[in-house]
Amino acid sequence: MIATRSFHKIELVAYFVLGLLLALTALVGIVTAAQSLFETILHKGDLDLLVTTIDRLLFVLMLVEILHTVRVSFLSGTLVCEPFLIVGLIASVRRVLVITLESTQASQKGAQEAGEILHATMLELGILGGMILIMVISIVLLRRAHEAHAEHV
Repeated sequence: MIATRSFHKIELVAYFVLGLLLALTALVGIVTAAQSLFETILHKGDLDLLVTTIDRLLFVLMLVEILHTVRVSFLSGTLVCEPFLIVGLIASVRRVLVITLESTQASQKGAQEAGEILHATMLELGILGGMILIMVISIVLLRRAHEAHAEHV
């Protein structure tokens, strides 16, 4: 009984410290994203800088979702699935953006090398598209199940 309470208190402290560190990291991420946006504006919408800015903003969004998960876990004592799916969805979209930029740059290379890169890119984009679809369907199903459960309670 005493051990259970002690472990619960340790768990709460760990959640609090983790939440604090995530919040600080998100704030730093927001500052760097703002700096990146300012550089993009100065360079008149340079594509590389714009993608970097979007990438940083999506990273901050992922941190905020993880922070939300930690907060919900801290308050309820249970782990919620949906925020993890949302983080996975954001991470997949980030990867799609990076791949798109890389393939744009690769098209400027030689024909043989560009063809190989295009094939690998299309394969990865197809897999990512499937993952994104599965995560979206999972989020919709989780929300419907939650709504159905709320109606019966």
